[in-house]
Formats: sequence, structure tokens, C-alpha cells
Amino acid sequence: MTSHDTNKLLAGKVALVTGAGRGLGRAFAEKLAALGADVAIHGMRENGPAEYGEGTTLTAVAVEIGREFGVRSQRVLGDLTKGEDIARVIAETEAALGPIDILVHNAGGDIAAGGGKPDPNDAVNIKEADVRAVLERNLLSTILTCQAVARGMMERRRGRIVTLGSVAAFKGRTQGSIYAVSKAGVTHYTRCLADQLRPYDVAVNCIAPGDTRTGRFLGTRAVDPDRMVETGTLDRIATVDEVARVVEFFAGPIGAFVSGQVLRIDGGGQCWPG
Repeated sequence: MTSHDTNKLLAGKVALVTGAGRGLGRAFAEKLAALGADVAIHGMRENGPAEYGEGTTLTAVAVEIGREFGVRSQRVLGDLTKGEDIARVIAETEAALGPIDILVHNAGGDIAAGGGKPDPNDAVNIKEADVRAVLERNLLSTILTCQAVARGMMERRRGRIVTLGSVAAFKGRTQGSIYAVSKAGVTHYTRCLADQLRPYDVAVNCIAPGDTRTGRFLGTRAVDPDRMVETGTLDRIATVDEVARVVEFFAGPIGAFVSGQVLRIDGGGQCWPG
């Protein structure tokens, strides 16, 4: 039995996955497509998938996922820090695939205003432009995208929303401070949104990965080879599939009565309340 012979638990559903050209976002889109959902593949740039050698273009990724899993797929481009772009992304998704049943808001990252990581990147010296860029890319995009998608879900009285936090949100840190703050904000916005959407039968949850072996992660830092094993210890770097499986839980029927939760996927690297 191949991985594609799974039950089509999400057949007939439409999913929008943001930041889906590569890395975790693509893994989330592939997981939902494998379960039968039609998927909109969002990215900020058409050539984004090529940045860390995980693909060529966003269009090609959408075509490949649709063909591999036998679902409808649509490529959508937009800057999710801008309300007008979000409205267009939703309109294009729904025109091509139908009303959005599942939102996985994965777009984000610890990225400076001019690209790359902020430098300096600590709590005191990070530049104002980089503070704004990191907060907008992570927290503001989450709020604005979830607001726009949630309105349709409230009207239809159904839906699932999954946001992307990070283990960075739960521990004070000198480096990557604003990114950590933005993800802490995402965590609490998720809880607030979940509270508001309870009467509408819309479950809202957050996944908070630790280190995960995406192209960007492996391409932007030195990695201890001992942490690249896949068995025998939980003190290692997660595979993208280990994170994507949690999206399957939150988006699928098993997670129907789970909402307002934040689940760390880090092999137990943080064993304290979040």
C-alpha cells in the first residue's frame, strides 16, 4: 500500500494553504491533497519555491500537487500583509475551487525588511524597519488572513483554521526576539479567534513546530549531523511529514471537537506549560 492509498477523508473540501510553495507549507498542502481536498497553493512570489532548491515555480508546484494526488489545485499569489491582496487570494481560490473549508496559514518567517534574517536580531538592537517587517509578516498576516476567511466560514457555519506558531513563542530569547514575540501573538490570537468562532462550528488551532528539516532551515544555519537521524531518539530535527501529520488531525474529522489549542511539535524539547 502506497502513501496515496489513504482514505479520502477530506474529499469535497477546499483548502487554502498559505506559504505553500516549499518547506512545511508544501508538506501541508500535499497532506491535505492526499486526503482528497482540493488545494489552493499560495505564495508571495512565483519563483519562491526555487530559493532553497525545493522546486521551480509556484505554478509548477500547484500543477504537481494536483496531478500527484488527483485533486483540483490552484496557484494564488499575494502579499498577505495587505488586505486587498488577501481579498483577491480568497476570491481567486473560491472562483476556481469553491468556498474555503480549511485554512492553513503557514506564511511567515524571521525575515528582515530587505530579505534574509534581521541583523542585528536581538531584542534591543534590531532595526525598526525589521521589527515592522517581522511583525507584519507573521502576526499581522495571520490576523488579516484569518479574519477574511473566517467571515465566510461563519456564514456557512463550518470550517477549520490552523495557524502556525513556533516553539520560539514560549521561551525568552535574546536572538530572534521579535520573531518570538510575533509567534506568541499568533498563539494568543488563535485562542481569541477560537473563542469567537465556537458558536459557528469552526475549530481554530495552532501548531508550534520546533526545528524542522526544511530547505530554508538547512540552508541558513549549521546543523548538527547527530540531530539528522530519524529514529532512536526524540532529540533530533523533525521531518516535515512529522509536522504535517498534525495538520491532518486538526483539519480532519478526528479533530472536530478540538479548538483553541496550541500543539508543540518538537519531540518534547519544551516540557512546560505554554
